[in-house]
Amino acid sequence: MNIQRIAAFSQGLEGGNPAGVVLLENAVSEDEMARVASDVGYSETAFAVAQDDGGKKWRVRYFSPESEVPFCGHATIALGAALGEQNGEGTYTLVLNEATITVDVAATPEGMFATLSSPPTKSRSTTEGEAEDVLALFDLTSEDLDPRLPPAHIHGGASHIVLPLKDRARLAAMDYDLDEGRAVMRKHDLVTVMLVYIEENQSFVVRNAFASGGVLEDPATGAAAAAFAGYLRDSQWPHGGSFTIRQGEDMGSPSLIKVTLDNTKGASVQVSGRTRDIL
Repeated sequence: MNIQRIAAFSQGLEGGNPAGVVLLENAVSEDEMARVASDVGYSETAFAVAQDDGGKKWRVRYFSPESEVPFCGHATIALGAALGEQNGEGTYTLVLNEATITVDVAATPEGMFATLSSPPTKSRSTTEGEAEDVLALFDLTSEDLDPRLPPAHIHGGASHIVLPLKDRARLAAMDYDLDEGRAVMRKHDLVTVMLVYIEENQSFVVRNAFASGGVLEDPATGAAAAAFAGYLRDSQWPHGGSFTIRQGEDMGSPSLIKVTLDNTKGASVQVSGRTRDIL
């Protein structure tokens, strides 16, 4: 099995979130995918099986070291780069467990650049139990939160809770127990918890805890970025049609995520980034 290792949402030759990518002619078992993802050890590995002779349609599944994930943004961007290298620039259709999406890929002098169109987005207020558990996990109180954006349960192919913080230093100090985080996220059926600092209306600094997959933190989380875009739209935030997310800075892996969206409620959003091969 040929496993490619590609960092998505990188900045030049550094940063980004590493993903495993496996392009297959025939499907393999869930146990085999789970074993490979555990061996690779990245937050996700994408397994793609060709569905047509032209290589433009693929069945895709994502596995973390501990579980299957319904949708992973950074692994989709990495997969787009791998498909672009193998089959050329263009648009690829990806059939996921619960949605069908696309990824567009183009070659640039700085490397491959990919844009995914996410599954539909939605958001709602957190329940009292969700808010209490997640705040306690990170030793936060309501006084730490930015009143401009309330905590929310957000979804764009996978479920997350977002906590906007009013202090950049509080974001930098993010810490939690992995086992407790795993229990909280699995209790509430969450893939990640997203902590956000609002730098400007179209610029955010983010950290994403991914205990549900056995990973303390992701340096770039495209699925959460898509879900967050849907929440900004639902909240009538002045996003101006696009915004950027800087992530991974506090863990030494600077990453840049670009998001574009319109005001159509529930619609897909576009999440873009550069990639780099990991040698």
